[in-house]
Amino acid sequence: MNKPKIAWITDTTASLSKVFIEKHHIHVIPLHVVINDKFYKETIDITEEEFYHRMKNEEGKFQSSQPNIGDIVDLYEKLKEEYDFGIAIHASSTLTGTFQTSVMAAEMAGFKLFAIDSRTGSFPLSFLVKRGIELVEQGLEIDEVVSQLNNLRDHTRLFLVPSNLDQLHKSGRVSGSQKILASLFNIKPILSIEDGAAKIKDKVRTEKKALAWLVNHLKEDLDTKTVQKVAIVHANDQEKADGLEKIIQETFPAIETEKLMLITVAGVHTGVGTLGLSWVNE
Repeated sequence: MNKPKIAWITDTTASLSKVFIEKHHIHVIPLHVVINDKFYKETIDITEEEFYHRMKNEEGKFQSSQPNIGDIVDLYEKLKEEYDFGIAIHASSTLTGTFQTSVMAAEMAGFKLFAIDSRTGSFPLSFLVKRGIELVEQGLEIDEVVSQLNNLRDHTRLFLVPSNLDQLHKSGRVSGSQKILASLFNIKPILSIEDGAAKIKDKVRTEKKALAWLVNHLKEDLDTKTVQKVAIVHANDQEKADGLEKIIQETFPAIETEKLMLITVAGVHTGVGTLGLSWVNE
């Protein structure tokens, strides 16, 4: 019996490298960022570096938008001619409508699709895509692959520390009074992606304490769980990312580290200079 031909689909929030995408023939659906009412396809029309440079240096309105359903229908129309079915792993359905749009597009195209809501984005989403490919290569049945990935998504961690509250205020995530108080007292909110939603996990004074908070939470998981790799996520601030990576490497020398640029659809809300830490408990 021949192996089924499987199409792998995700979106640009997964932050996968071009090398990995090409090697595994992954179909990546781009989300959109909107700058002063002009739409850009993430990673295609605008790079992360370009986006953050403009956010830092231009006045205006920075927003995000989900993909056009027509584009995804076209993709699935093509895929059904070549593949038996697809496995799509998308960013949290609470944070973007991409998952729902992808499912709807597959139905419209008549393309058999196993869709997984990652309930996250960035490094944890890329981890799920890579693990899914590994499980299929190991010969697991598709239902088991989906089950394992759905279980694994509950063990992901993604924490973000915005450099300031400007973008969170503009996007309506914090009030004007909260922004003023945070600025006066140098308060750093720590955001966590949990159950698919962005939540303020804690508030600390100073960036140094924020970094200590991130390291302590990683240590807590390491006391009882296995973590192979940690991702340092940053919004175009290489110096900050290097500093946090050094702390992680010195504190946990056995753990592999990776630096990733924060996806622009998240940066729309958290702003330039955001720093974060992410891992998956295995």
